[in-house]
Amino acid sequence: MSRPSLDELKIDRPEPKSSSSSLTWLAVVVLASAVIVTAWYFLLRPEPALEVSTVRATPLNSGAPQAGTVLNASGYVNARRYATVSSKITGRVIDVLIEEGMAVEEGQVLARLDDSNIRAAWELARAQLVSAERGLEETRALLEEAENNYERQKRLVSQNLASAAELDRARALAVSLAARAERNLADVEVARRQIDIYQRQLDDTVIRAPFAGIIVGKNAQPGEMVSPVSAGGGFTRTGIGTIVDMSSLEIEIDVNEAYINRISPGQSAEATLDAYPDWKIPAHVIAIIPTADRQRATVEVRVGFDELDDRILPDMGVKVAFHEAEEIEPEAEVRRGVLVPAGALRRDAGRDIVFVASSGTAERRAVSARGYRDGTVLVESGLQAGESVVVEAPPGLADGDPIKERAQ
Repeated sequence: MSRPSLDELKIDRPEPKSSSSSLTWLAVVVLASAVIVTAWYFLLRPEPALEVSTVRATPLNSGAPQAGTVLNASGYVNARRYATVSSKITGRVIDVLIEEGMAVEEGQVLARLDDSNIRAAWELARAQLVSAERGLEETRALLEEAENNYERQKRLVSQNLASAAELDRARALAVSLAARAERNLADVEVARRQIDIYQRQLDDTVIRAPFAGIIVGKNAQPGEMVSPVSAGGGFTRTGIGTIVDMSSLEIEIDVNEAYINRISPGQSAEATLDAYPDWKIPAHVIAIIPTADRQRATVEVRVGFDELDDRILPDMGVKVAFHEAEEIEPEAEVRRGVLVPAGALRRDAGRDIVFVASSGTAERRAVSARGYRDGTVLVESGLQAGESVVVEAPPGLADGDPIKERAQ
């Protein structure tokens, strides 16, 4: 057996394979991925939103259309029935039954004053009435007896059984008692009148609402003194509370006398409260006060609201636009719909359409519209008040296109 040689101990290693094929496949994968990403970016990316101008469709006022404005003026809301309720007598307040914002009815009790002294005098007057009535009853009983005695003396004198002096005394007593009865009757009437006086004073301690309205101020508290006239020192109240008749609210405006010829009673107007600048309130001229202010050269004009609302409060600032009178076509009186700028309307396939901004997209809407005035159109169907309408829509805008509103 031969011994192994060193060559037999060598380890055979495999020859390395070429890496060119692996690099080729990797390049193909990268290139394919780039193509797919590029195609997705250009074909499937979201279309950018188009920025457009929009306005809200406004409702057309019911009834006849408004005429042009001939004058704008500012004023304040005023209540024709506005009173600080006080007492007819001076007294101490023991109970106040009102709070600000409370609605009260005519004759409702607002407060009560201390009536202890007046009630004591009233009780005394009642006792005096009872005493006078008892005195009258007593006098009438004596008068009846005296009259019977006088008749009896007359018969006795006619029979020569009594003297003329006794007859005269009987007659004098009857006449005296009759006069006393008349005086007692007058005393009873005086006592009744005295009770009426104290009863009225008792009624004056109960302060009631002179008319129905809303309490806007509470001026007194229990324990304070109240008086119908101002007292020195500032410790006496002159009123219990202030009440406003909200149904009498109107607008007072001072109009420059140079423009008063543009206003007439019954003229239509539109009021806008400073607190609600987007709320147009139909109104009308009630009266023009026939006198001018020499210092300010103004004439006072009273304007009434066509419909009252809880949002209208006394002393609010208000602007009024006075409308000129114009001829209205009969069919125009029954128009209903919403107003939009003329730039929102466009023709497509022989029909009037508008684009409405809805959830970030443009919605094509067919409408029925006609010309109105001052660059606006009246949309009678197909559009609701408050919807956002695209103005001056780009020519390429289509239904469903994403848009971004830029309100005017």
